[in-house]
Amino acid sequence: MKVDVLTYLALAAVSFVAMVTGGRSSSRRKHKDVFLGENSKFKFGGGRNQITVLLKSSNLLRLLNHRDTHCAPIPVGIDVQVESIDSISEVNMDFTMTLYLRHYWKDERLAFPSGNNQSRTFDSRLVKKIWVPDVFFVHSKRSFIHDTTKENIMLRVYPDGKILYSVRVTVTALCSMDFSSFPLDTQNCSLELESYAYNENDLMLYWKNGNDSLRTDEIVLSQFFIEHFQASSGLAFYSSTGWYNRLFITFILRRHIFFFMLQTYFPTMLMVVLSWVSFWIDRRAVPARVCPPFLFTYYLFIPSTFNASQAMAFDGCFHDNDIELTTFPRLAPTLTSDPLTSPTQSSDMHPTEGTRLRRQRSVRENVDLLVNNSYMIDSYSRLAFPLSYLLFNTIYWSMYS
Repeated sequence: MKVDVLTYLALAAVSFVAMVTGGRSSSRRKHKDVFLGENSKFKFGGGRNQITVLLKSSNLLRLLNHRDTHCAPIPVGIDVQVESIDSISEVNMDFTMTLYLRHYWKDERLAFPSGNNQSRTFDSRLVKKIWVPDVFFVHSKRSFIHDTTKENIMLRVYPDGKILYSVRVTVTALCSMDFSSFPLDTQNCSLELESYAYNENDLMLYWKNGNDSLRTDEIVLSQFFIEHFQASSGLAFYSSTGWYNRLFITFILRRHIFFFMLQTYFPTMLMVVLSWVSFWIDRRAVPARVCPPFLFTYYLFIPSTFNASQAMAFDGCFHDNDIELTTFPRLAPTLTSDPLTSPTQSSDMHPTEGTRLRRQRSVRENVDLLVNNSYMIDSYSRLAFPLSYLLFNTIYWSMYS
């Protein structure tokens, strides 16, 4: 009887031990699964190549636990590849850029054993379960992460805990432009990156490879030349939260001049040359002197103010029958000081012998002399006009180019 009781007790003990052992093994098998969604999970083959149970722990979302082994701020390297500059708006003073933004940091909690030292790559579903830097674009108006056909997010974990986090972003940011030299202007724009929540005591942003951290594809714009891109860094201070690391992507834009040369500079230069030709035409041929520059100005600037019938009926010149002319009596210059003396009386008056009269002409007399000798104006203008225009161009292009 006692033997039977002892046998039953031994069997019960063995069954209990088996149940406990089986529960633990099933629990371990369960923790080998990495859950990335509610109804899906990734299984890594057993042994050493697996991400541990820490992926399911909420501690991965906490920066403080990550800093337990670091007294200094967590270094986060950044590199950027600019895919395109989609638009530049002078009206809104902004630009739109598409780029690949990559983050590099190390989290020992994600380290896993690997025999061949191969990394593991995940999509955006794992990003929600771990801590990632909260980098944002300063002075941005709009931005979004591309999601065709899935969210353009990549997370790569290395066996030693190093992480690569890459996103494809389009951002519209402010660019303060100066149009004082338009259309010979050069604009300096920058895209700025910064951590939103963590100041320099918690997180340190830096360019991973220095100036080589900024790479660009071949970018062609319709109105601008891109002279160069430059990566730089600095600090930003906020009175309520302190100092933050800030990264700058600076690029210089120089406007295309060919369009404005064709539409603005060349027509105005041609108009000035036609005006200069008028000085070589006989001064008595008034329509021939007036019509060429006026016709050019009319067809260049004024057609929008007339309808088609008026523009076709007007030949570009004013004729004598279109203008009411009134004759004015011509006043001959006098040499007497008395304005009441008639010209006949003044002709009889002669200076006494041995004296010489000399007086300064009045303004009216100078004007009459200039009008009577108008050919002198043409002679001087043929040389003074092109010289003054050449001097103007020298000053203009030296200041604005």
